[in-house]
Amino acid sequence: MSAEEFKTQGNEAFTAKNYEKAIELFTKAIELDPANHVLYSNRSACYASLKQYDKALENANKTIELKKDWAKGYSRKGAALHGLGKLEEARETYQEGLKHDPNNAQLKKSLEEIESAIDNNSPLGRIFPDDVLVKIALNPQLRPYLDQPDFVDKIKAIQADPNQINAHLQDDRIKNVFMYILTGGMNPPSGPQEPPQPPQPQPPQPEEHKPPEPQARDISEPTEKTEEELKKEESTKEKELGNTAYKKRNFEEALKHYDKARELDPTNASLLTNKAAVLFEQEKYEDCIRVCEEAIEVGREHRADFKLIARAYGRIGNAYSKLDKLDEAIKYYQKSLTEHRTPDTLKKLNDAEKLKVKREKEAYYDPELSDKAREEGNELFKKNDFANAVAKYTEAIKRNEKDKRAYSNRAACYSKLMAYPEAIKDCETCISLDPTFVKAYIRKAAIEFSKKEYSKCLETCDTALKHDTNGQHAAEITKQINKCREAMWQSNTDAPQESAEETLRKAASDPEIARILQDPVMQQILQQSQEDPRAFKEHLKNPIVAANIHKLINAGVLRTS
Repeated sequence: MSAEEFKTQGNEAFTAKNYEKAIELFTKAIELDPANHVLYSNRSACYASLKQYDKALENANKTIELKKDWAKGYSRKGAALHGLGKLEEARETYQEGLKHDPNNAQLKKSLEEIESAIDNNSPLGRIFPDDVLVKIALNPQLRPYLDQPDFVDKIKAIQADPNQINAHLQDDRIKNVFMYILTGGMNPPSGPQEPPQPPQPQPPQPEEHKPPEPQARDISEPTEKTEEELKKEESTKEKELGNTAYKKRNFEEALKHYDKARELDPTNASLLTNKAAVLFEQEKYEDCIRVCEEAIEVGREHRADFKLIARAYGRIGNAYSKLDKLDEAIKYYQKSLTEHRTPDTLKKLNDAEKLKVKREKEAYYDPELSDKAREEGNELFKKNDFANAVAKYTEAIKRNEKDKRAYSNRAACYSKLMAYPEAIKDCETCISLDPTFVKAYIRKAAIEFSKKEYSKCLETCDTALKHDTNGQHAAEITKQINKCREAMWQSNTDAPQESAEETLRKAASDPEIARILQDPVMQQILQQSQEDPRAFKEHLKNPIVAANIHKLINAGVLRTS
């Protein structure tokens, strides 16, 4: 198989989470195409999925080595470094990638995640977790601190910036909470039995006006949407705005909305296929292909619907078709049909294949070379080298498929080789090119005689006589007719006498005779002929009826006295 085929199978294995198999297939593809950076990138993703981050890093570095300006390589390297716990190096890698592609949504998102991980990895960052106020409320000694607004403000300030804890440790309240969290929820060993009051305590309040104690939130309460969910909602809105602009053929505005949506949700491959549709309408076919390839990669990575992958492949095929690269267009239409079969894509594939054949014929057309090949075939025919003569006549036909002589001559060769179906087909093609070409009828009649189809032979001879207006071939045609009738007579004489039923059964095996016998009009005419011979003579004035009667007589179905 080719490297592209191994790559396709590797993508399918990756989608099925069969990472070991995917690695094996990508490795085979690399052996055939070692300079393809995408293959190393895909293999890096497989190793990362298996948590083999050292190998993932090795492949990511190779990806960047082959294509330094490709953002995906830096994304792969950053993910591997993150897995290895090298957070600072991962951040530097994402920043380096953004230098090459400042608007890459995936790199921006990864950079935000790694910076958040670096912050959370700081010991100070873990001192006051998100639920610290709940922990304080559950401790009887610390709970009264929550009634003091300045205390709550200090806790929130330290959560926002862990480095501020040093500035607030002189506050005994902060120090006690710090020790409480640091000791895993135990009361501070040196802390007072009663919590200390702030420097300026609030005036005491009556019991009935004291604020209610914080309660742990019931899990049944509606939760606020996460930042990621909000971004996806905003991305969807931008996508709809892009669709609206696209329908109005305001393509530049549509691109802005799709790019914005992509920044908010880099996992949505449909945003890329929509963008590719805009580029296609702008006749930027190379850009359209590049974006579709990215859509396929993102779609594979995030388990997109196979219909979307098929759409991307089909759009690549459309772009190549516009670029007049039919081989590439055919390849990608076939890939699209492999993902999802649709009538529209199938029609485009058939049209592209037909156009390719037509172009190849036009490129091969050369009447002079056709005549030369036909003459060489004639020389071989005279030497009884019929097989090689067929090859020469075939070459002549390829060079000029409108030359009736090449078909006629090849039919003669096929007849000598007893390849009667091929010979008949060539004669019929020759006749379709020139219905008045008498030589083709004579050749066809000779082949039918060889096949012992005497009725058909006589009909073909009759047609040949009609077109032989100057009588040039009359003697040859008459000779064939007499030869055919003699063979029919001899056949009837040598054969044992058979009943009318047996004759009818044998004749009915001929499709043409069967058609005549099953025709309701002919059935009525034959019935009338038995009752009224004069009516039968009137029917014979109709040339179609007369021809059918003649066929039945030649077949022995009707007998004349």
